[in-house]
Amino acid sequence: MSKQLRYTVKISLIVALGGFLMGFDASVISGVIKFIEPEFDLTKLELGWAVSSLTLTATLAMMVAGPLSDRWGRKRVLLFAALLYFFSALLSAIAPSFLFLVLARMLGGFGVGASLIIAPMYIAETAPARIRGTMVSFNQLNIVIGISAAFFTNYLILKFGQSSASWTKTLGMDIYTWRWMLGLEALPAILYFAALFAVPRSPRWLIMNGKEDEALHIMKKASGEIEALPELEAIKLSLLSDKNKKKVRLSEIFNPLLKAALTIGIVLAVLQQLTGINSVFFYAPMIFEQSGLGVDASFSQAIYVGLINLVFTLVALALIDKIGRKPLLIFGVLGIAISMFVLAYGFNSATYTITDQTISTLSADMNTQPLDGLKNVTFSSDVDFKSALSETLGTDLAGQHEGQILPKAIQLNTVLILAAILSFVASFAVSIGPVMWVMFSELFPNRVRAIAISFVGFINSVVSFLVQLVFPWELTNLGATATFFLYGLFAALGLIFIFIKVPETKGKSLEELQSVFLKSSNE
Repeated sequence: MSKQLRYTVKISLIVALGGFLMGFDASVISGVIKFIEPEFDLTKLELGWAVSSLTLTATLAMMVAGPLSDRWGRKRVLLFAALLYFFSALLSAIAPSFLFLVLARMLGGFGVGASLIIAPMYIAETAPARIRGTMVSFNQLNIVIGISAAFFTNYLILKFGQSSASWTKTLGMDIYTWRWMLGLEALPAILYFAALFAVPRSPRWLIMNGKEDEALHIMKKASGEIEALPELEAIKLSLLSDKNKKKVRLSEIFNPLLKAALTIGIVLAVLQQLTGINSVFFYAPMIFEQSGLGVDASFSQAIYVGLINLVFTLVALALIDKIGRKPLLIFGVLGIAISMFVLAYGFNSATYTITDQTISTLSADMNTQPLDGLKNVTFSSDVDFKSALSETLGTDLAGQHEGQILPKAIQLNTVLILAAILSFVASFAVSIGPVMWVMFSELFPNRVRAIAISFVGFINSVVSFLVQLVFPWELTNLGATATFFLYGLFAALGLIFIFIKVPETKGKSLEELQSVFLKSSNE
């Protein structure tokens, strides 16, 4: 490995730690919801709000992160994001009420939105074109490592809480299980803050602000003496064409010359979330538990989701600069569609029956006598079964006990469900997961890149927020079959768009890509 490559990899990995925190912060809630739902007596929409509130403020942050990074610098915004992660973790862990918890999570959301936008932007502006896709993918890799770490630490804390070891009792892991899950993030957050002092400022930002000598010094470290000077001149030429223009406004990204790039960015942003990825990541234990697995098993199966996500993100990392962005998108989105249709079929084949054995496994403090009227009645739809529970127990009691009754009553092919979910995660991780963010960093010209990425990131985050918010409601009112079928349908429509409209961007400089997309907009 050359000195330049080592330097580029080092700073890319440090900056991409923001992705780790984003993945951890977003997914750690998957283990928390089982505990906070009864503790705070939450409705399904409130439960969805507990998960999605972080994404709401992340959405707002995405709209301002780009412009703020133009003013203050990419590095400074990332430092601020690290502090937000730290304080959000601590405050979430001590939350005395549901409102306090939501506000603490929303504070972390500002860090999520900033790092999600600025980290890949910084890496794209620092790495040479020949390895830019791989380096930017480090951010997605760290996101999935963070997701995996959250699933794993949730499982460990759950097991520690169930253990009889005196030290776990002293630390209160049995009583404050979910608080430990949330508070653990403070540790990597403060490490990220410290590590960021070892990275330089973005060379493209330095050139935009008249600091060419400092920019050239960094570019020589990243690209070498031969490549640095021509790259510097290309950036200066690109910026020079905008010299006499007014300050960048959001309206500029709607210029007809940017139509092709903006359309692709918006469609990819929406498609990534409408395939249901965050429903799987943030509600994985809930999905597995409703498939008939126990609590411990549902947490351990969630670890498999994280590991598969990690492995196939590494595959994407190895292939993205070799076979290109478009082939990965086509292969992966096709796999997403098939997996979701199989998942819908699996839940459509399920049956729900309450038997004496089912009732005997329910908690002792539950009055099971009203369930006698449903004994040995088989339902072929989870919606019908939940409706019958509401009629029998009343809406409040049904909502309170549904989580423990449903997994005991369901009969379905758990192997098929697990295989479909893991196949879906693998397909996502090898394609639109990392590729979308790489393409975001490549689609737009220097002058509007920051605000354009903020805009498409904002759209991605809005859709993510809505998907997370309504998922518990969808499972209750539409059922698992219809919910997963809709995700598969969206993936199939997205696949058609990718075939027709998305070009290959592999191996081209950011300045070359600018001319490609301008030409496409004129056709």
